[in-house]
Amino acid sequence: MARILVVEDSNSMRQLISTSLQALGHQVGEAVDGVDGIDKAEKDSYDLVISDVKMPNKDGLELTAALRELPGYEYRPIILLTAIDDEQLKEKGRQVGATGWLMKPFDSETLTRAINKVIK
Repeated sequence: MARILVVEDSNSMRQLISTSLQALGHQVGEAVDGVDGIDKAEKDSYDLVISDVKMPNKDGLELTAALRELPGYEYRPIILLTAIDDEQLKEKGRQVGATGWLMKPFDSETLTRAINKVIK
């Protein structure tokens, strides 16, 4: 299965996503914000990054742009999570390199479909 980094400032949401991914057999790393996410990505290699958009320190858009600059993450799938259905925000995400979007709230089945779509 895949190695997935979950970057989410909400402890309960991060735990929910991580638990769901682990139940599917994935190995999960966790980060509490964009700065922590970059640090974890620099120290370890992940097949996929799932990140919240609205976070302190570095938000999901800033994280995505920074990850695209790291060796090995230029084309790595990045899924952004948000509760805001805004086409301009999605366009900004595409511009910085986001692979896909997942609207909150979501269920385990939706999460699984999103992951299967971006991981070959």
